Amino acid sequence: MSAVTPPAPSSGFAPLRQKLFAVLWAATIIGNIGSFMRDVASAWLVADLSGAPAAVALVQAAATLPIFLLAIPAGVLSDILDRRRFLIAIQILLGCVSLSLMALASLGQLSVPALVGLTFLGGVGAALMAPTWQAIVPELVGKADLKSAVALNSLGINISRAIGPALGGLILAAFGAGLTYGADVASYVIVIAALLWWRRPPGADDALSERFAGAFRAGLRYAKASRELHVVLLRAAIFFACASAVWALLPLVARNLLGGSASFYGVLLGAVGAGAIGGAVLLPRLRIRLDSDGLLLLAAVVAAAVMAALTLAPPQWLAIVILLLLGAAWIVALTTLNGVAQAILPNWVRGRALAVYLTVFNGAMTAGSLGWGTVAEAVGIRGTLLIGAAALLVAGLVMHRVKLPAGEADLAPSNHWPEPLVAAEIAHDRGPVLVLIEYNVPQADREAFLRAINALSVERRRDGAYGWGITEDTADPDKLVEWFMVSSWAEHLRQHRRVSKADADLQDSVRRFHAGAEGPVVRHFLHVDAPGRLGDSGEATKR
Repeated sequence: MSAVTPPAPSSGFAPLRQKLFAVLWAATIIGNIGSFMRDVASAWLVADLSGAPAAVALVQAAATLPIFLLAIPAGVLSDILDRRRFLIAIQILLGCVSLSLMALASLGQLSVPALVGLTFLGGVGAALMAPTWQAIVPELVGKADLKSAVALNSLGINISRAIGPALGGLILAAFGAGLTYGADVASYVIVIAALLWWRRPPGADDALSERFAGAFRAGLRYAKASRELHVVLLRAAIFFACASAVWALLPLVARNLLGGSASFYGVLLGAVGAGAIGGAVLLPRLRIRLDSDGLLLLAAVVAAAVMAALTLAPPQWLAIVILLLLGAAWIVALTTLNGVAQAILPNWVRGRALAVYLTVFNGAMTAGSLGWGTVAEAVGIRGTLLIGAAALLVAGLVMHRVKLPAGEADLAPSNHWPEPLVAAEIAHDRGPVLVLIEYNVPQADREAFLRAINALSVERRRDGAYGWGITEDTADPDKLVEWFMVSSWAEHLRQHRRVSKADADLQDSVRRFHAGAEGPVVRHFLHVDAPGRLGDSGEATKR
C-alpha cells in the first residue's frame, strides 16, 4: 500500500448549478429509489413464497444476468441511437414490468416463476439503460465539471440506496407489495417527464459514424487487445465473485439469522447505502494514504470481516452498524475499479469498454449468487458466509500482487496522422486495407527496435487492426516493414482519429530507430476483387 499524490480539489456540487443536469440528476434519484423499493419487495416476497436459499439467489441472479448478457450491445446502442428517445423507451419498459408486478401482487397471483421472469425483464431494462446514462453526462455539463458530475451520479445512486430500501420495506410492511410496486411505477412517470422536458439537439451526421456490427466488433477488439483493461477485469471479477456471497444471502440473513421483518431488511439495505455515502465522503482522505491497490485490499478485508461478523447473529442494532461498514467497503471497491477503468480508456471506445467492465462485474455477481446459493443449500447460511469471507480475504491478498494500471497516460486524440493521399476517391466500405510502413534500422539497433515495435503492435490492434506483423527485406536486412490489416477504408480513417497522444509518444519511440533524413514511408493497399490484377494502391504517404 504505497502513498500517492492526492487529487486536486474540485467544486463537487458545481454541476447542480446547471438546470438540465440538476433536473435529470434529481429524476434519476427518484427513479432509483423506486427501483430499490421494487427490489426489496421482490426479495422479501420470494423468501415468503419459497424459503429455499437457491430460490432467493435465483431472483438475485435474474436481476444481474441481463446486464451480463446485454451490457456490450447496450453500450453500442447508446452510441448509435438517439439517447434521449432510447432512455424514454427503456423507462416505459421498466414501468410496464412494475405495473405487472403490482397487478399480480394485488390479485395474490404472484409466483416464484413470475417473479423471476419479471425480475429478468427489469434487468434487461437496467442493462440497456446503464451505459446510456453514463454516456449522456458530457452532454449535460461542460468539460470542467465532468468529473464532478460523474461523482454526483455515484452519490445520487447511494442516496437512492440509502432511502429506497428502507422506504420500500416500510411500505411493504404497512401496505403490502402492491402499493410498493405502484410507487415504483410512479417513479418512472417522473423520469419520463424529465426526459421529455429535455430538448436534446440532434447529433450531426458523420460519414464515418459506426454501425452496430462494426462498433460491436471494434469494442470487443479493443477489450481483447488492451492489457491494462485485462488487469482491471481480472481484479473486478475475483473481488465481486467472492463478495457476492453477502448479497445473495442477505434476505435470509435478515430473516433467519437476525430474526428481522421486511422493514428490517429494508433498513439493512438502507444502512448499506448510508455506509456507501460515508465511504464516498471518506474516499478522498483514503486516497492520500493508499494507492488503488491498497484501497481494493482494504475493501476486501473490511467486506470479509463483515461477512464473518454476520455469522455470529449479532443484535439487530449491531447488524445495522456492520452493514454501514459493508456499504463503505463496497463503494471504495466500486469507485476504485471504475475510476481505473475510466482512466485507461480513450473517449472513442469508453462506452463499449465500460460495458465490457459491466459485463464482467454482473457476470461475477450472477455466477457468485448462483454459486453461493448452491453452497448454502449444502452447508447452510453461516458456513457459506464464512467460506465467502475466507475466499475474499485470500483473493484480496493474492491479487494485491497483480497491480492495477496507474492510468496516467494522455489519451486525448493526437490527430498527428495526415490523411492518406489517394489517386481517386475511395468508397468507405471498400476493404480490407493493408498498411505497410517501411523503416531503415541499423543492425546495432535492431533488437531494441523490435522490442519497441512489439509494444506498438498492441496499440495497432486496439485501434482497428486485426492482423499485424514485421518483416525484413531479404536483399537489405536493414529494411524492415511493419504491416497491419484493417477491415475497411472507413475503419482505417477512424483509426487515424483514435490515435492518442500517449500512442503518438509510443510511435515516436519506434520512429527514432529509423535511419534517414526522411521519415518511414507509409503505403496503403486495397483488396481487388477482379481476377488477374495485382492490386490497387494509394500513393505513398509519410507520417
